[in-house]
Amino acid sequence: MKFPRPIPVTEIAGKIQAEIIGDNRLEATGINEIHQVENGDISFVDVEKYYKKALESQATIILIDKKTACPKGKVLLVCQTPFEAFNELVKEYRPIQPLTASIAPTAEIHPDAVVEVGAVVGHHVKIGKNAHIQANAVIGDYSIIGENAIIQSNSVVGSDAFYYKKTEEGFVKWRSGGRVIIENDVEIGAGCTICKGVTGDTVIGAGTKLDCQIQIGHDVKIGKNCLIAAQVGIAGNTRIGDWVTLYGQVGIAQNLNIGDRVIVGAKSGVSKDLEGGKTYFGYPAAEARTIYREMAALRHLPEFFANYYK
Repeated sequence: MKFPRPIPVTEIAGKIQAEIIGDNRLEATGINEIHQVENGDISFVDVEKYYKKALESQATIILIDKKTACPKGKVLLVCQTPFEAFNELVKEYRPIQPLTASIAPTAEIHPDAVVEVGAVVGHHVKIGKNAHIQANAVIGDYSIIGENAIIQSNSVVGSDAFYYKKTEEGFVKWRSGGRVIIENDVEIGAGCTICKGVTGDTVIGAGTKLDCQIQIGHDVKIGKNCLIAAQVGIAGNTRIGDWVTLYGQVGIAQNLNIGDRVIVGAKSGVSKDLEGGKTYFGYPAAEARTIYREMAALRHLPEFFANYYK
């Protein structure tokens, strides 16, 4: 998530009542959780075993709960509750804006796009040339819809990320400050749900086609010209390459990398990275030819044991 203007670190420290360690001349250009950080971003850490990962990340400004040595070119902001400070900053720059009309006045819709009656278009949405948003589709705040994209009825683009911090009192919701970017020539079937990024972007690559009733988690990146069949679920922060085919009811776990031109057979469960250019099947998914040989062998087990115990 990028800020509308660079923010001096001294200004941020004042907002969250933090002590500055390091270069107080630095400025923040954005804010992201640790999986998404870039140079100029604010991130946070509040568990000591993750200090090293945070301090060595691309983040320029790190909210932290204890004093520690600050790496060169960074600044630490020491505060009691880094997560709460982080969440409040996201809320400040991505506040909840209730809609008072079906199409927000801040939405930018190309004159050649079609938005049917009953569709809902949120704040700061951009819809490109020849895009078609069908009745009862919902396009959430800050989403970007490319040229020639089709969003069918009852799909939701830009729902909140399913992302919570566990505390002793219960689960605290992260404010979803990210976006969904639907690139050119994408088609999204009816009844799909695509979560926005926590603080980054969920991206559906150009030319990709989604069937009905598909769930795409937060911060997922799907490549170009993929085919995804009905009832597929892709968990948060997973990367999928170009020309990937996922057949019906495939489930993919979080934080994985799926290579280019992978094919995954129906009802498979993917729990680890998949190398590109291969076909996979099963639960857990493995190379299809290996699984098929195993299945063939299993079919012969009754005959084998019958002969063995004669």
